[in-house]
Amino acid sequence: MTVVLKLGGSVITEKDTPDTIDGDALADAADAIAASGVTDLVLVHGGGSFGHPHAAAHDVSRTEGTQDVAAVREIHGAMRELNDAVCDGLVERGVPAVPHHPHSAGHRDADGTLSLPTDPIAAKRDEGFVPVLHGDVVTHIGSGVTILSGDELVVALAEGLSAERVGVCSTVPGVLDDDGEVIPAIENYADVRRYLGGSDDTDVTGGMAAKVHALLGLRAPASVFGPDALADFLGGEQPGTLIR
Repeated sequence: MTVVLKLGGSVITEKDTPDTIDGDALADAADAIAASGVTDLVLVHGGGSFGHPHAAAHDVSRTEGTQDVAAVREIHGAMRELNDAVCDGLVERGVPAVPHHPHSAGHRDADGTLSLPTDPIAAKRDEGFVPVLHGDVVTHIGSGVTILSGDELVVALAEGLSAERVGVCSTVPGVLDDDGEVIPAIENYADVRRYLGGSDDTDVTGGMAAKVHALLGLRAPASVFGPDALADFLGGEQPGTLIR
């Protein structure tokens, strides 16, 4: 049973300090993954204080591209650094994590359609590895490069690998209503549109609204939850907000 799990960038980095990992949070997440015994796991992580500030500094987003080589290398380099730290934390706990960098593996067509072959990822999974992908810059025909968000990756992987469960670990315990209460389930975007704002920190990928909109298109059930519920999700539960 393939499980696609995203660790939000703001969960594992210090959001107020560029290029800084939240060591305790990353360790807790790695401990939960290692203790779960989940097989056939594919992991994605966001950019947090690594990717987003660099992308914003160069005015690169999901829709605005650049052909500046220095910008491409800076944004991708920051994400590789974070990816290395995530893989290191997992390997130290016995999880066979290996990197899979989207910049070298996928591209967007001129109309923005993402092409990301999943056969190489499935092959890694089938050989007992845990592929670890991340938000990144990808070549966008006619636009240089644009940002590929971790949420887009989750959707592409869930569909391409026929995932049976999807989890998004965020800084909040689920999708919240105006009173700060977790919405138990979402089946229609229009029903929750009024609750969905952007991220409080620098985010070039669309915040919670983009997450919900993307996850509603999946065949597999998806859960949005906070770090405290990561072990519950990995144990087979559906904590936080269930999106289906």
